[in-house]
Amino acid sequence: MTLTLYGEPRPPADDRPTVQVTAVSWPGSDAPPAQPAQPAPPAAGPGAGPPRSRRLRLLIAGGVTVGLLAVAAGVGAYTYAGDVPRGTMVLGTEVGGRSRTDAADQLRAELDRRSGALSAPLTVRVGENTAEIDPATVGLAVDVDATVAAASEAQAPPVSRLVGTRSVEPVVTVDTERLDAALRKVLGNQGRKMTMPAIGWKGTTPKATHPKPSLTLDPQRSAEAVRVGWLAGEPITVPLVEKHPATTAEEVDRMVAELARPAVAKAVTLRTDKGSVSIPPAAIAKSLRFTADKAGKLTPKVDVKRLRSALDGKLDAIEVEPRNARMAVTAGEPRVVDDGRPGQRLDTGDLGKNLLAVLPQADDRTVTADLKPVQPKVTAEKIGELGIKERVSRFTTHFTGGLSSPRSKNIVQIAKDVDGTVVLPGETFSLNGHTGERGYAQGYHDAPVIMNGKLVPGVGGGTSQFTTTLFNATYYAGLEDVEHKPHSYWFSRYPAVIESTIFWPHLDFKFRNNTEYGVLIDTSYTSSSITVSIWSTKIYDSVRTEYGPRRDITKPKVVYLEPGPSCIPANGIDGFAQDAFRIIKKDGKVVKREKFSWRYDAEPRFICGRAPSS
Repeated sequence: MTLTLYGEPRPPADDRPTVQVTAVSWPGSDAPPAQPAQPAPPAAGPGAGPPRSRRLRLLIAGGVTVGLLAVAAGVGAYTYAGDVPRGTMVLGTEVGGRSRTDAADQLRAELDRRSGALSAPLTVRVGENTAEIDPATVGLAVDVDATVAAASEAQAPPVSRLVGTRSVEPVVTVDTERLDAALRKVLGNQGRKMTMPAIGWKGTTPKATHPKPSLTLDPQRSAEAVRVGWLAGEPITVPLVEKHPATTAEEVDRMVAELARPAVAKAVTLRTDKGSVSIPPAAIAKSLRFTADKAGKLTPKVDVKRLRSALDGKLDAIEVEPRNARMAVTAGEPRVVDDGRPGQRLDTGDLGKNLLAVLPQADDRTVTADLKPVQPKVTAEKIGELGIKERVSRFTTHFTGGLSSPRSKNIVQIAKDVDGTVVLPGETFSLNGHTGERGYAQGYHDAPVIMNGKLVPGVGGGTSQFTTTLFNATYYAGLEDVEHKPHSYWFSRYPAVIESTIFWPHLDFKFRNNTEYGVLIDTSYTSSSITVSIWSTKIYDSVRTEYGPRRDITKPKVVYLEPGPSCIPANGIDGFAQDAFRIIKKDGKVVKREKFSWRYDAEPRFICGRAPSS
């Protein structure tokens, strides 16, 4: 008997022929009953073939084999008709036996039927908290084309396809970052931050911090749980995971025992061609840092900048600082008066690595380093290219007491420290940074300063007058104000609002050379005045100040102080608030209008003596 099977009709767009499969029959349950076994016939003579019955059995067996192969071939062709194998189901709908285009259309139709359920809010549980999340907000969707492609590429035994079905899970996409952000809101404060491993220092004693794992969300695991739960339409439990730092507590303890403690056991000798410097344990502790990255991997490193600072001037014995070229105004013109000189500085390129290598050692704690030449930032050649050719501003303030008073000496000293300084285009000048600490060793004297609202003796008193003078010179040159702070009280020797105090190291004055030309600071003084001039290339037509009226005026109170050397009397000054406007003109037009505002306290009238009894 011959059985003919036909495939389902193909879509009109598919012009491939219908597959016809032919199966072969063999003796089955409807065959005649088996006969009793008979004795074998006598052996045939030479050349005779096998008995007929055996030949029949061989033919039948051969027919079965050929028939099975034919069935297999036919079933395979039937099963894989179309791009998607027959019997393939996605979300309970048949997409098999179709082209990819038709399978995609069929799947989209099914998704449309389920749109209500698929767009419904998801109930998610994170730890002890439960909330609802909008699927669209976190980008949940079925990627139809990717799903059909996966269904097309899946393989299965052909015979099983003939009589059964198989399900292919849809490919679900989700915006992992948006989902993670939404889930973290549900998580709230239930999580636990990772305690990073660390080794710090208390003096020269290392202090270890052992790591602890975080309790948090894993974005990939969260996404997988939500993908599965979304299609199932069931509440979703999002797992919390512990994330452990890469460096363990045992490894931290080993770093302490094998590196940190030996590192500060004794000094290290730094050897150069110009001599040697001893690096004491305290400097090693300040520069040996143990830093953990985001994964919690702890890595030791010698911070060379910290090491330089910790050595606190010891490198002066082997290093030579470069000296910038200097300018001065002579005969009314700016000229180079000092070409400067190159210096020599420790080459720190490999110093940190080499020092780290010897720190665990008990002996042979010596490292070598080279000194490399360092050119000055400002050379005579560079000065010639900066366009410093004319005076663009000048400002003068006056003082009393002549040049012999401590306050006047301080004004002259800071003026000398700054005189001839060249500020390059784009560079920010810091007065504290330029002079450094202004103490007795630097030539400064005790003179009145304002501390806690009253005048008291203090080293460097009077330097604020130079600061105000420099501030105004840069102000009227049109240079950019970066940092300044007016005095608490107004002094008549200074312009209101447009003035600045200074105090090491907390109060500074800074300006930025916001031009394309170099700036030369030229200072000069007389027995009663200090002048700062700015030389460069003139950019603006004019820079002037317009003041608003004084307002909120307050009167000084009377304060009686204990008589003695530290008591400095004062007459008292009104307090007030005021605005000042810097008006900058270029090519006949106002190009900048900057507002400066300040409020002065009323300076009390300080009297050295006891208050009169009432």
